[in-house]
Amino acid sequence: MPTGGLGAHDVHGLVDADREVALLLDIIAATSSGPGVEPMAAAVARMITAATASDVCFVHVLDDTDRSLTLAGATPPFDEQVGRVRLPLGSGVSGWVASHREPVVIISNKEDDPRYVPIVSLRGSDFTSMASAPMETEPGGLVGVLNVHTISRRDFTPRDIQLLLVIGRLIAGALHQARLHRQLSARERAHENFAEQVIAAQESERRRLAADIHDGISQRLVSLTYRLDAAARAVDDAETAEAVEQIEKARDLADLTLAEARSAIGGLRPPVLDDLGLAGGLASLASSIMEVDLELELADERLPEHIEVALYRIAQESLQNVVKHSRALTATVSFTVADGVARLEVSDNGIGFDPGEERVPGTNNVGGYGMLSMAERAELVGGRLAVRARPGSGTTVTVTIPLDVSDPAQTD
Repeated sequence: MPTGGLGAHDVHGLVDADREVALLLDIIAATSSGPGVEPMAAAVARMITAATASDVCFVHVLDDTDRSLTLAGATPPFDEQVGRVRLPLGSGVSGWVASHREPVVIISNKEDDPRYVPIVSLRGSDFTSMASAPMETEPGGLVGVLNVHTISRRDFTPRDIQLLLVIGRLIAGALHQARLHRQLSARERAHENFAEQVIAAQESERRRLAADIHDGISQRLVSLTYRLDAAARAVDDAETAEAVEQIEKARDLADLTLAEARSAIGGLRPPVLDDLGLAGGLASLASSIMEVDLELELADERLPEHIEVALYRIAQESLQNVVKHSRALTATVSFTVADGVARLEVSDNGIGFDPGEERVPGTNNVGGYGMLSMAERAELVGGRLAVRARPGSGTTVTVTIPLDVSDPAQTD
């Protein structure tokens, strides 16, 4: 039976005049039940059961692989099976309808039909007659299959099937949009999970390196300073002044190396970020910078860990650029959370640079590796980095990250 070109006007004549407007209103209500596939399919199942005077309706929707159908909506009590029943295309009556894009009517003795595959959880043996119709969008994209069943024998007429096809065509577009929304949401969740995993892996490696430096290099440097002190005490100052001087220089070098190792440990994994959150981490970072007078404007807000880590690293890189390249006397670090957006800004009154030259002063890389690294970190957590600079007018680095307002980390 051809299905092309069906629309709202095709409802006319398939139901009584009094029922026509009510049915169209029911279809509008069902397709307006929200962006979710399951809520919409549930509303569709209830509406079709009433419209066709059947006992139960199953709405099978094509899954995201386009290779099987999943039960997305059903008349109670079968709504408990939503999401649990899957049929490969070509399997069962629904799979056959999906593959051939043609309706099927079985008046009785379903078990004798070679296309029929019993599904215990849907209690097919309780129902005598069934009709199944494809749901398609223009110009013929399959969305799913509608099945209606009756306990008593029913001779489904061509008008009944035409009504199912019309309803299927009218709701297919909305269900297709719901599927696209679900796929987009899944991709967004996958991206967020990927970002968290990447940042977690990076931080895990930083923890390992920090531990290796602390347990290995730092401990050996401490032992070296003890031995140098002992050597200095054992040397006769009057006879070996030169040896004493060299030992003192060696000890100074060991102390300097130990300080650099401890600084590297702090840079690899600052414990204050775990204990005090981003605001505390930024304040601690600022206190370690003596070359520039820093002003802080920090909101006491906790964010998801992977976002806090990303913003901290961006601030760390920005402040290193300020110290190394800007020749600034003062700088400002601002962190705010408002209207579902986290915002970090690091600005200085230094020499600035010309963005058109695509080169950060003091670096050998076009565009500046640090800038690229910061932009990648921001994008990894769904944010955006912007740099405003002009020769003689300083530089401002701004990061904005939209937040999921439902995340519990933002409501503690």
